[in-house]
Amino acid sequence: MNPIRLFLLSAVLSMGALVVQAQSARLKTANKQFENLAYLNAARAYEDFLRLDKRKEPAEIQEAYTKLGYSYRALQDTKNAERIYADLLKEFPETDSKNYLYYAQALAANGKYRDSQKMYSKYGEKQNEDLRGKKFTVSYMDMNRFYQDSSSYRVEFLAVNSRQADFSPMYYQNGLAFVSARNETGPVKRVFGWNQTPFLDLYFYPDTAELHKNLDLAAQAASLGGSNATAEVLETAPLESKSLSKTEVFSRTLNTKYHEGPMTFFKGQSRIIFTRNNTAKGKGGKSNDGIRKLKLYIAENEKGNWKNVEELPFCSNDYSVGHPALSPDDSKLYFVSDMPGGFGGTDIYVVEYTDGKWSSPVNMGKEVNTEGNEMFPFVDENNNLYFSSDGHEGLGGLDLFYAELREGVAFKGVQNMGYPINSEKDDFGLITTKNRSSGYFSSNRKSGISDDNIYSFRRTCKQLNIFVYDAKTNEPIPVADVRVIKAGVNQDLRFTGPDGKTGFCVDANIDYEFKAIKEGYSTNSIRFSTMTQSEKPVMTVSIYLEKSENTLVKGTVKTEVNQLPAPGVTVTLRNEKDKSEQQVVTGNDGKYEFEMKPGAPYTLTTQKNRYTANQEQLPKMKTGKNPKLIEKQHGIYGEGDVFVLKNIYYDLNKFFIRPDAARELDHVAALLQKYPEMKIELRSHTDSRASDAYNMQLSENRARATVDYLVNKGIEPGRLNAQGYGESEILNGCTDEIACPETMHQKNRRTEFKIVSVQRKATETNGK
Repeated sequence: MNPIRLFLLSAVLSMGALVVQAQSARLKTANKQFENLAYLNAARAYEDFLRLDKRKEPAEIQEAYTKLGYSYRALQDTKNAERIYADLLKEFPETDSKNYLYYAQALAANGKYRDSQKMYSKYGEKQNEDLRGKKFTVSYMDMNRFYQDSSSYRVEFLAVNSRQADFSPMYYQNGLAFVSARNETGPVKRVFGWNQTPFLDLYFYPDTAELHKNLDLAAQAASLGGSNATAEVLETAPLESKSLSKTEVFSRTLNTKYHEGPMTFFKGQSRIIFTRNNTAKGKGGKSNDGIRKLKLYIAENEKGNWKNVEELPFCSNDYSVGHPALSPDDSKLYFVSDMPGGFGGTDIYVVEYTDGKWSSPVNMGKEVNTEGNEMFPFVDENNNLYFSSDGHEGLGGLDLFYAELREGVAFKGVQNMGYPINSEKDDFGLITTKNRSSGYFSSNRKSGISDDNIYSFRRTCKQLNIFVYDAKTNEPIPVADVRVIKAGVNQDLRFTGPDGKTGFCVDANIDYEFKAIKEGYSTNSIRFSTMTQSEKPVMTVSIYLEKSENTLVKGTVKTEVNQLPAPGVTVTLRNEKDKSEQQVVTGNDGKYEFEMKPGAPYTLTTQKNRYTANQEQLPKMKTGKNPKLIEKQHGIYGEGDVFVLKNIYYDLNKFFIRPDAARELDHVAALLQKYPEMKIELRSHTDSRASDAYNMQLSENRARATVDYLVNKGIEPGRLNAQGYGESEILNGCTDEIACPETMHQKNRRTEFKIVSVQRKATETNGK
């Protein structure tokens, strides 16, 4: 099942001037099948017309070739598509420029890159708007970049595959949920007219560990016959029906008589968002062109059953929406659509999900989307976006790409994942672990029609060993820090062993900086690039450190609300004597490392968008008397953070500030004085006793009393907002119907403060 035709069910070729007044019976029959999107039947009928009809007008021949080529393209029969487009362009060189594009794509899908390059060049000459002609022409001049990381991956065919299409795996429980066109059970066999295969449904294989046991056995057998020197792609025959007994229908309530497609799960996996044809009956279920578009639906799992299926609000009868992917924190949903206003056939969009409500869709922009088709997004735990595209330069068909997202933007563009993850055919629907060490994806790289299959991949380490030595003695330096920096952002931190050695797994096509840090030594760094491929399985670099009087400054930035390390914070150390600066963006560990020279004062600042900025003066170091190490801890406050003022309690039915509460509020006043642009909301709560109206009024009075106290401490009233919540947010279940002791009721009589804004005016940096 070609993933493009699954999504673009409305993709009907515009024939324009090719339509003729009189047509033969065979051509009429073929056109009828084509108009009904029955491309398998249409292809047979056009072949019959071209072969059997003796008297054919040139316009009829051109029409038949054009629609036949498109039918084979829709069926993903690239060999026949290549044959037909070659004949079409030979007989009718002035045909629509799109046919040169389709011919180029068919050639690439068949591994004929030089010929494809020529057709892309001609396509670029015939039109100027679509950049694919120029981009692919240049890209196919040197194919080496698509194979740079090939030795790092092992790709394996999964025995869960059937004789029909199986694709778009997704992690679920201890197994894989996926989409399949495997034969339906029961006496009635429904088929999809497009290519005469069963409709797509959701299936589930519960035990990936069992799958990998089979893979390991197959790998042992394969190793007896040798392996590919650049990348190993292991294939085993699909299991017989008896062995597939563990594969089960994912949900009989979610699967319908139409297509169900790719899905994603919220944290906890009790809610699902999945793709499905519009299920509304009659005309309400079809667009103006008579086609049931794809939509996204959400459902909840109640005691093992999926219920409460609802259509997401941004879907439409007039265009398709599908292929969902949730961000790690469930705050964003990425999806695919051919809605008006996009860059190409299908684009990737994103919506925000806050308090159960969906925002309006936003296009991911030209950094991600192209004039072609972008599909099947997935976001890993590191906020890397993976997707498939036939518009970015690749090996043919859909290729898999990834992009690092920062503030929702692919700030470094997109990168092709290369062979063997990608092939000349369609490669799509990838899911992976945090560090891309393993995962699954779909591909139709085997020959034939309706042959999408699920593959697993494992990334073997491309090892880089780093040695840190004393520059004078050449002795190894143990327990030295070695920090990895990519594009100015801190990554992993490792420590050298007794032999001065540590190691990293490095990715292809990356420029690295490795910084060695040790008390009593000057910091030194070395740059290392994997832009060019090394055949060596293990690579080695050395860093030499010189003795120094400099002081090492190490620090950790944490968020005050939960005391977790804060990534994405720009930390700057400024030498106030010579005005030089050292700067880095914190990684997931929230840490940074600098060194200070003696004889100069320094200023240390931390900045992150929508968080408080801090500035600290560090004293001038004296030569010969420097401490070797200064360790710092920083806390930052973010917009939206809510803090419980644990010691602010009120006497029953009172709203006066008690002495113990006053001491706590003094800390809040000090915080507001430290950050003069911070605004907060004081949120007061009551216990459940008395009426709702009384408690609401009481909580408002308490919040107001808190604000008055802070104003008396010199805080501007405009920075404070009082909000009463009454008994609407009970903490411990002590509601009206529950008898609780006074100590438990008192815990509900509390005040919190929420940071509304920090309104930093500092220059925005990469730490945004």
